[in-house]
Amino acid sequence: MSILNWGIIGTGWIATEMGDALNRVNGEIYAVCSTSLEKAQKYAEKYKVKKAYGNVDDMINDENIDIVYIATPHNSHYQFLIQALKAGKHVFCEKAITVNDKQLEEAVTIAREKKLVICDGVTLFHMPLFKKLKEIVDSGVIGDVKMVQVNFGSCKEYDVNNRFFSKELAGGALLDIGVYATSFARYFMRSKPNTILTTANFFETGVDETSGIILRNPEGQMAVMALTMRAKQPKRGVIAGELGYIEVNNYPRGDKATITYTNDGRVETIELGETEKALDYEVKDMQDYVLNRSGEENLNYIRDVMATLTEIRKQWGMIYPFE
Repeated sequence: MSILNWGIIGTGWIATEMGDALNRVNGEIYAVCSTSLEKAQKYAEKYKVKKAYGNVDDMINDENIDIVYIATPHNSHYQFLIQALKAGKHVFCEKAITVNDKQLEEAVTIAREKKLVICDGVTLFHMPLFKKLKEIVDSGVIGDVKMVQVNFGSCKEYDVNNRFFSKELAGGALLDIGVYATSFARYFMRSKPNTILTTANFFETGVDETSGIILRNPEGQMAVMALTMRAKQPKRGVIAGELGYIEVNNYPRGDKATITYTNDGRVETIELGETEKALDYEVKDMQDYVLNRSGEENLNYIRDVMATLTEIRKQWGMIYPFE
């Protein structure tokens, strides 16, 4: 694979994971930018990055950069995404890629005009296991998919100052962990949901703490999701068909699934990929999209997920201050 010049915005924990992945897959990192030049230089020294920037504008306008990777809080994604696209850069952005579908559709319009690639950091879209499971589901071995059940519960420490609970930073369960659950559901449904029923409880700061979500698409397939930010749940997804069901535990970076067949109770285990290499698969896919001008199918999933998340929040009446 050709070496591409990545420029990273942000130096937090996910950027450190991506730094390792980029060095393993791409062989090098071209540039990094942080809120201060000192932070960028420290990151650059650790991950052998060629150039360090203390100013986002300077890095994005570096003519040598091919791909901008955005690893900042949710509320800043849109600004950097649009800026990078207008500068002619492909963009890989951490999830949630934007906070609403209007922002994303604006970015998609610019990307298509400039023939650029947009991708986000929902790992399951890039895990080898999920690509195999999609083939299995599409083959019909578990029959028509009737129901998808998916849970994600994270017990965040009580801290009103933490970004997870900050409405100003687009905190809450939906955009942080619900994006994974919704992506799982959409991936195994034949089309985007057109019916959404939901209710939520809110944390004292005004962000969503717990929620129940039901999705239904025109084909009659349904998904039921449960999200929690102050109570642990297993990260468990189930795809239920007429002839059997597939179960994936720890699905965001899953590398193992079981298929249980209804008629005889037989259980088949599918193991593919490695959880520890989740970000490696993201880098490989993104670079493939850029080099081959592909990735449209992935982008369509991202758009459907963001449209669904936006409608869910609309029903809750939850609006971020900067929207």
